[in-house]
Amino acid sequence: MPEKKPRRSPKSQERQRDAERTRKQILDAALVEFGAHGYAGARIAAIASRAQVNVQLISYYFDGKEGLYQAVSRHWQERRGELVPPGTPLPEQLRRYALEALNNPDGVRLLAWNGLEYTGPSQEPVEGADGPRSGADEIRALQAEGRLPAELDPACLTIALMAAAMAPTTLPHMIDATCGTDPRSAEFVRHYADQIALLARLLGLDPDERPPS
Repeated sequence: MPEKKPRRSPKSQERQRDAERTRKQILDAALVEFGAHGYAGARIAAIASRAQVNVQLISYYFDGKEGLYQAVSRHWQERRGELVPPGTPLPEQLRRYALEALNNPDGVRLLAWNGLEYTGPSQEPVEGADGPRSGADEIRALQAEGRLPAELDPACLTIALMAAAMAPTTLPHMIDATCGTDPRSAEFVRHYADQIALLARLLGLDPDERPPS
């Protein structure tokens, strides 16, 4: 009988890679589940099943459902930093946000669910809220240059434009009825993203495009 070789304990780097892989599987599965059902409707068992992991690993890595939700929500903040780095003109920001309906649909749905499940102000920071705030600051700067009417509220305009960018996800039935097209088709979403960017430019929201003197 051949002599059995002693079992080799996994090296520290291998264990770390396995842990990182497992965490990513859980986060990817959680983004889909939370995006589809929101926080209240999402089920940890469904996330574990989708990730093909033991449900106890979710508690081990994320301390349960709330910790996992916070980790998934932070993904939007990281994604936003990659999507619209500092210096990106507002029209281009809006175009890229609109294209997230194709590139990151679960993330957009999660953002929409954050609004649907909103229960009022809290002391906890709202994930992704600094994006609209920075957009409002850019609009104020343009306003200070005299390029926008003084009576225009930069914060309200920013929110309206962000809502417009999310319409393929939040108002697909209205798009279907109004445009007579599949609101989730790549062709329509790309066209819509270009139109949102064009609208922002026509409003004078591109600091690189000076109005005619």
